[in-house]
Amino acid sequence: MDIPSFRIHAHKLVDWMSDYLEGIGQSRVQPDVAPGDLRRALPPKAPDMGEPFDNIFKDFNDLIIPGMTNWQHPGWFAYFPANNSPPSILGEMLAATMAAQCMSWETSPAATELEEVVMNWLRQMLNLPDTFHGVIQDTASTSTLVALLSARERVTNYAFGREGTLGTGGQPLMVYSTANSHASILKGVKIAGYGMKNLRRIPVDSARAMRPECLREAIQRDQGMGYRPACVIGTIGTTSSGAIDPIYEIADICQENKLWLHVDAAWAGSAAICPEYRPLFKGIEKADSFLFNPHKWMLTNFDCTAYFVRDTEVLQKTLDISADYLKTRFDEEVTNFRNWQIQLGRRFRALKLWFVIRSYGVEGLQSHIRRHVTLVGEFAEWIDDHPDFEKMAPVSLALVCFRCRPHDKDLNEDELNKFNTQLLDLINRSGEIYMTHTILEGRYTLRFSSGQLFTKDTHVHQAWKIIKECAETLQSNST
Repeated sequence: MDIPSFRIHAHKLVDWMSDYLEGIGQSRVQPDVAPGDLRRALPPKAPDMGEPFDNIFKDFNDLIIPGMTNWQHPGWFAYFPANNSPPSILGEMLAATMAAQCMSWETSPAATELEEVVMNWLRQMLNLPDTFHGVIQDTASTSTLVALLSARERVTNYAFGREGTLGTGGQPLMVYSTANSHASILKGVKIAGYGMKNLRRIPVDSARAMRPECLREAIQRDQGMGYRPACVIGTIGTTSSGAIDPIYEIADICQENKLWLHVDAAWAGSAAICPEYRPLFKGIEKADSFLFNPHKWMLTNFDCTAYFVRDTEVLQKTLDISADYLKTRFDEEVTNFRNWQIQLGRRFRALKLWFVIRSYGVEGLQSHIRRHVTLVGEFAEWIDDHPDFEKMAPVSLALVCFRCRPHDKDLNEDELNKFNTQLLDLINRSGEIYMTHTILEGRYTLRFSSGQLFTKDTHVHQAWKIIKECAETLQSNST
């Protein structure tokens, strides 16, 4: 494709993108397809000769789009939001056009310095102290792994103990979290070499938040057994129920015992830009590292995780690579973000985030967060007021966990689990909204999470109407 042809097709694609965003609420959220539908529609071998772009784009519309889940649909209430916005999309387009490799200052000076500026903006928006320094990672999973590796480095300096277990002088290193923490912690513990047997699951309270006294007891017990506690991972806004660990108390315990404290606020962290929600984040100023995802609730395209760390020397010592072909004459004067991450290569992620912050401003982003907290708060009130529904966990910002419990039916827990499983399936088959579930104390629970750019109060009202109608249909069919 030559540049004149590219210009023509690019204009067509931008028109398609605008039409897609304008009409996204008119399509199904979840596609009505079966496994293998697309594979059977595509040829088994690559074409020998190039094809006209018009043909490729036609197949995109006819074959690909019908099989895509519309994550930006205003009826998306599943998982957590994975946002985008017009300014973010435009930033991604420009970054893709330049196709810069931003691994160091030398390879893309403006990309490095823009990231430094934007991360400092974010730090101020979150009210983090200036002892924190930020870098954009791809995902929260990677950021947590970086924290685990940094904790390992600070404790061991890569020393290995007996039987291949990481440790100092043969002491196995221990990591602490709750069973409600994100599954990426399990993977990170394995990859970083701690070993699953050295991950301690700390008990939680009635709100599913870590119990500090149990953490202290576990640390003391491990120390008494000759183990070396290395890292605690606290969560602000767990995936299942939005639980918030008491970071302030946990931080004191970590400082007393010289443990690395990492705080995972992948979803909820965006709310810290609003002063009224900052009490939920009390204690993060004492953490060693902290992450949140602008790509979840701050209108920024995936992938974009903000990772803040206090000890950049340990971070760089953990991840530094010093191959001769990577050295430049400016290394002593500049930041080379390749030494702040696991991968060598870097995308220009700061550009889209810069576009978003400048386009909406702090007040516009705050308004976006507050609007969805209000919408979910109203939804939770409807649950409380309905005799057939009940909340299963405290409302957490823009997440409510609930289930249907028909008041005129004497259903045991197994029957309630089956009923709500069927209810969620019926809701999602409507195509108008999409939700997901979790299991809380063995009870099947529906999750309602709001955060999409295009979601308005009318969509939340419609969602509640669909949920009630589906519950009534199931109840009538089971009589």
